[in-house]
Amino acid sequence: MEIHLPYGHSTVSATIPGGRGVDVVELEDTPAAPDPIEEVRGALADPVGGFVWPAAGQVRSVAIAVNDKTRPVPHRHLLPPLMDRLDRLGIPDEAITFFIAVGGHPPMDPAEFPAVLPAWVLDRYRVVSHDAERRDDLVHRGETSRGTAVWVNRGYVRADLRIVVGTVEPHQFVGFSGGVKSAAIGLAGLATINANHTLMAHPDARIGTYADNPARQDVEEIGRLIGVDLALNVVLDPQREIVRALAGDPVAVMERGHPIARRLGQVAVSQEYGLVVASPGGHPKDINVYQSQKAVASAARIVRPGGTIILTAACPEGAGSQGLEQWVSAKRTRREVLDAFRAEGFRIGPHKAFQLARDTERARLLVCSDMPDDLSRRLLLEPVADLQTAVDAATADLDPGERVAVVPHAAATIPYLGT
Repeated sequence: MEIHLPYGHSTVSATIPGGRGVDVVELEDTPAAPDPIEEVRGALADPVGGFVWPAAGQVRSVAIAVNDKTRPVPHRHLLPPLMDRLDRLGIPDEAITFFIAVGGHPPMDPAEFPAVLPAWVLDRYRVVSHDAERRDDLVHRGETSRGTAVWVNRGYVRADLRIVVGTVEPHQFVGFSGGVKSAAIGLAGLATINANHTLMAHPDARIGTYADNPARQDVEEIGRLIGVDLALNVVLDPQREIVRALAGDPVAVMERGHPIARRLGQVAVSQEYGLVVASPGGHPKDINVYQSQKAVASAARIVRPGGTIILTAACPEGAGSQGLEQWVSAKRTRREVLDAFRAEGFRIGPHKAFQLARDTERARLLVCSDMPDDLSRRLLLEPVADLQTAVDAATADLDPGERVAVVPHAAATIPYLGT
């Protein structure tokens, strides 16, 4: 059987040899909204959770948090209705600022802004990239009940109306993205991000969970301390088309949005597999190792002990984190990664090496990417020449009659053993 998986801006293919059975673990085919802009406009006209639009003239400044280039958000559909609504409130263009929420990633250069925002937005409004390490740009807003000190972008919290724009989708340890997260993590200081992400080690910090997920609930507390007023979020299908739009109080948006995202993202399988072939879902989800690791986390849920995961991820930006690359380059084995990370404590960047090592403790990981082989090996990844080479090597180790799983959009898929 021939298999096809997203890879960068294209696809890669391979043939599963020996007549083996193949199970494609794919997201549910759900109809997209027939008119995405009308779907968004309707959500803004009927906000949830008690949010009420201010009267004209009451708002002097607006801050809008938008995700960076690693998150595929359909701004071409989300922003026209939102900006129309703000225009009707009489808010001048110069009073509106877009904050690109990079979280712990390096700040984006203005030359990269067109990869995130439409040209008309860049022409009309002020756009700045957050820098989590620029202390002068941060303000302290207190502590959460879990002890997370909240440092956040000063310009964002000073605005009269604070908005977040993004998607609700499965997240490997926060449970789901969306709601306040674009500001609570995306515009936070590095100390805040580190403290929140330390909770990833908690057994309840799992993909597809919400109310009992300590990392997610810490994010909600951060959002309350920041004072995020409005979330405009969408749930997307595998083709990244809008299925549902929600707007209003950020917690109410999440309470309504995450069950939809879970229903679309969960896929039951009847067995564990000796071979799981996984793609993050193509660009930008496979832009670097930092992002592509999420696909490994999903594949690890259904691989049997001693099995193999093949990751197909273009990774044109390599590791995607200098902290990750420098830290893991000094290690020789995954066991050394696990021991060192637990001994040293949580740090952004190295945490991705820890997750990769933890997710592949019981499985071999082969990586098909555009990265130089020496970089892959420094990251403790086993490079392969191409997908077919990897498939041939891995299937040779399978038991007779053992089936193969293929997960084309693994970063947004929640596979689980069930019926």
